[in-house]
Amino acid sequence: MKAMLLAAGLGTRLKPFTDSHPKALAVLNGKTLLQRNIEYLSGAGVTDFIINVHHFAKQVIDFLSTNNDFGKSITISDESESLLETGGGLMKASWFLKDDPSPFILMNVDVLTDMHMEAMIRQHIKLKPLVTLAVSNRHTSRYFLFEDVGQLCGWKNIKTGEQKISREVSKFYPKAFSGIHVISPEIFSLIKREGKFSLVDVYLDLAVAHKIIDFEHSQSKFIDVGKPGSIEKAENIFP
Repeated sequence: MKAMLLAAGLGTRLKPFTDSHPKALAVLNGKTLLQRNIEYLSGAGVTDFIINVHHFAKQVIDFLSTNNDFGKSITISDESESLLETGGGLMKASWFLKDDPSPFILMNVDVLTDMHMEAMIRQHIKLKPLVTLAVSNRHTSRYFLFEDVGQLCGWKNIKTGEQKISREVSKFYPKAFSGIHVISPEIFSLIKREGKFSLVDVYLDLAVAHKIIDFEHSQSKFIDVGKPGSIEKAENIFP
């Protein structure tokens, strides 16, 4: 199975560390976020990785080389010239992912979880959606909105009040997205955008005619390692 780790971001919430390092190399209890998520996904059966890089890209490349890619097959998607966000980054790496008929995993490098990844993959294979999104019932500022059958129907920012609805439904439920996707390679033939763009808008557009569903993991450990305080908190959760 293949996976893409999104490691290109500027990591502005992790300043001052990211003034001189990429967020992927932030260390918790002796291990970087990058190493932890390579090991996490490997435990779910991932054998081939592609990792996008931009901010201090050479540090990530050198770290992987020094550690012999942790014994995995790892390819770099270099976004040094232009940061492409989630959608643009995925499309740049499409050559690596699209020819395998199996679903692949897309994951933010700065999230940590003990979610049962294999269960999420099994649900995706059984229900055959275009995309499965890992979600939980936690507090955040932005939510995906789902129908009671688990189908994506919108997005909302509760701080600004901005809301985007893919289609009108009688009732929807907000779920916090965990930065983990299982995606069918069919998606590459459906995305018509180029350059820098977010997958959020892509998903909202595609949800009108395609099945994009949730995978609930509220009972799992999870943390978005987005700021210095969260590193100390994560060290208490993930030894």
